[in-house]
Amino acid sequence: MTTINLPALRLAGFHSTNEVVPNSLVVDLPTTTWATILRVVAPVAAGDLLDVSAWFKVTNDIRPTAYPVGVGAHLWAYDVDDGKGAARTADDWWRLDEEAGSVGMNVHRDLHHLVLPVEVAYRVPDDWPAGHRIVIALRADAHSTAWDKDGDGLAQDRLTVDPYGRLTVRRYCPA
Repeated sequence: MTTINLPALRLAGFHSTNEVVPNSLVVDLPTTTWATILRVVAPVAAGDLLDVSAWFKVTNDIRPTAYPVGVGAHLWAYDVDDGKGAARTADDWWRLDEEAGSVGMNVHRDLHHLVLPVEVAYRVPDDWPAGHRIVIALRADAHSTAWDKDGDGLAQDRLTVDPYGRLTVRRYCPA
């Protein structure tokens, strides 16, 4: 368990979006093929506390026979002003909820719609570069051992990402 002790705080920013990016998630075997669902860019400073909450909805409508699909979600971040731009790699991202682990569940045909909520408190590191903004992203992955039913090695099934969700970042700084 991590305890974050901070002085008195004031709300310094509220950033929120409901613009769901993808309309589907590829179902495969690995649990590392992330897709960004929602994304917010926020100004931050070293020592700020970010209260991040998000949710999104997926539907298992795989045809002709739906099978259980695991859906995992995490909150991720990167420094948008680090100068890397399009050269950004997977190593430039980090998980905000690394201690908490995955939020996830299997979505079955009977369940059909699955809503996954995620939230975390995150303290901006003391060495955060002045003037740099942070990108907070809700990312998800869909995986199943039944992903390659025809045996051709190609991930062809997809879960529908419903156009409903929200990512909110509340930024608190010392009062």
